[in-house]
Amino acid sequence: MSGEQAVQAVKKNEIRPHITGRAIEKIMQGVFMLCAGVSIAAVVTICIFMFAKGCPAIAEIGVKNFLLGDDWSPRNVPASFGIFPMIVGSLYCTAGAIAIGVPVGLMTAVYMAEFCPKKLFRFLMPPINLLAGIPSIVYGFFGMTVVIPFVRNTFGGTGNSVLTVSIILGIMILPTIVGMSVSALQAVPESFYEGALALGATHERAVASVIFPAARSGILASVILAIGRAIGETMAVIMIAGNSAIIPESLLDSVRTLTGNIVIEMSYADGLHYDALIGTGVVLFVFILLLNLCFSVITAKKGEN
Repeated sequence: MSGEQAVQAVKKNEIRPHITGRAIEKIMQGVFMLCAGVSIAAVVTICIFMFAKGCPAIAEIGVKNFLLGDDWSPRNVPASFGIFPMIVGSLYCTAGAIAIGVPVGLMTAVYMAEFCPKKLFRFLMPPINLLAGIPSIVYGFFGMTVVIPFVRNTFGGTGNSVLTVSIILGIMILPTIVGMSVSALQAVPESFYEGALALGATHERAVASVIFPAARSGILASVILAIGRAIGETMAVIMIAGNSAIIPESLLDSVRTLTGNIVIEMSYADGLHYDALIGTGVVLFVFILLLNLCFSVITAKKGEN
């Protein structure tokens, strides 16, 4: 082999890896774009199905009668499809879950991220994450065998109540809040903490006034996701709520949520009844969209500040 041929061979060997790397990059770019397209297509398809089936039923029943009606009697003649008791029930249960789960979850996250010894952290964090993997029906059984008797014996009533649902949902949203908040707190640059200490702040003051505010976007995201989990939970709620389609007047009253209403009656519904249940899903879907929109607006405003 001549000197010229040897030089050309070396150049080819240098070019080939570069070309191969570019080709792999292009292929993976296409794969990622395809995955993103499939996700968007799935969301659009769900939206089209829900609104195409639910909106005509809502229009036939009447928007006011459907959203603000307090009587859900699909078997009566004439039938009545008012979901206001279920809307109120869902809001009450979600608010109760937030009141119980968010403070406990945030305080747990602050302890785990800023005060917990590293050796103890390795033992405490896995059980918290394990809560997210427990099936909903197990939470429902726990509520039936432990929480319902506790509420009944302590506060009175049947035990199937808003309070019971709030306690169970508060427990169910803990892993979401704790896991995401811990990650957000640990992602704050160490220089923020060191700067606070240099200005004379104690460890507790630095965490409360510097670290926690700096992680607010991630913490807010965890709370929003937890609210979505609470408002969309079905199986556990059905097992412990009592499922009475009435507006609860106290925390000890039975309640029926939007998701519970759909699952309980979907198996035997037909005609306008079936479409009204899909309309209930549309209302729930709109709630989730508004929740995410509020989160986006709040995050954008805080980003500008």
